[in-house]
Amino acid sequence: MLKIDLIILFIASILTFVLYAYDKHRATYNKFRIPEAVLLLFTFLGGAFGAFCAMQLFRHKTHKPLFYITVPILMILQIGGDILLRLLVKP
Repeated sequence: MLKIDLIILFIASILTFVLYAYDKHRATYNKFRIPEAVLLLFTFLGGAFGAFCAMQLFRHKTHKPLFYITVPILMILQIGGDILLRLLVKP
């Protein structure tokens, strides 16, 4: 049970990282972009760590308060929730 939550967070983070990277690539060439709501949805659904890493690595969405405030908060909540789950569920 406890390993499954880490696998889910890992996969969600990788997928979110790829979405942010692809959006940055599209932005560089003035192409159709991924909607911000989609980026934030994937961030909310477990990909906050991947979103945070992509924001720092690609310098993407770092000037938008909706992102530079929301992403770290969601990352803290996701990590805190995982720690709390581990404390509450005894192996």
